[in-house]
Amino acid sequence: MEQYKKEFIEFMVDSNVLKFGDFVTKSGRKTPFFVNTGFYRTGAQLCKLGEYYARAIESKYGLDFDILFGPAYKGIPLSVATSMAIHQLYNKDVKYCANRKEVKDHGDTGILLGSPMNDGDKVVMIEDVTTSGKSISETYPIIKAQGNVDIIGLVVTVDRMERGMNSDKSALVEIEETYGMKTTAIVTMAEVVEHLYNRPYNGKVIIDDTLKAAIDTYYEQYGAK
Repeated sequence: MEQYKKEFIEFMVDSNVLKFGDFVTKSGRKTPFFVNTGFYRTGAQLCKLGEYYARAIESKYGLDFDILFGPAYKGIPLSVATSMAIHQLYNKDVKYCANRKEVKDHGDTGILLGSPMNDGDKVVMIEDVTTSGKSISETYPIIKAQGNVDIIGLVVTVDRMERGMNSDKSALVEIEETYGMKTTAIVTMAEVVEHLYNRPYNGKVIIDDTLKAAIDTYYEQYGAK
């Protein structure tokens, strides 16, 4: 596993974004782990988060793209922070873009904020955590309506590796097949377990045998095929 992935897992723990215990997802599933990116709340956290996204994007897609698109609302700060990180880490100047929930009819009009899109632009989409692909289904047509642009991929923080609501495939695999684009995550839950299982961090073991068994049971029931 790459070093930046190990650091990111620990960063999620330190930021209280990655939690273990008894939770219920929006879909009603009882889960022993939960990822809440709303706990990235400071400038320092967003700066580091942007760097982890930038490394994941460079690793999967390279830097031959023009625009980083973040769906409203959580994707907006992600696109800004990551575009800045790409410039700082790789000296590559990419544009950021996001959509509005409502079309603006005065001043800077339209559905988009940030950079406009032009024919021939290559776009990478950036999200926090995708479990159903709903936000992608809403924003993909918006991007395509801007012109002859190429959406080359999607990046999220964590691949939960669980099946969607309508198939045995994961949300990321469903997105790949539906939209014909690549997907990636900074880390997968398998990598999280690999790094934290029976390994002390800050003086304690976060994933012990009991929690590992609960995670295994969860994936036996809800894991993607």
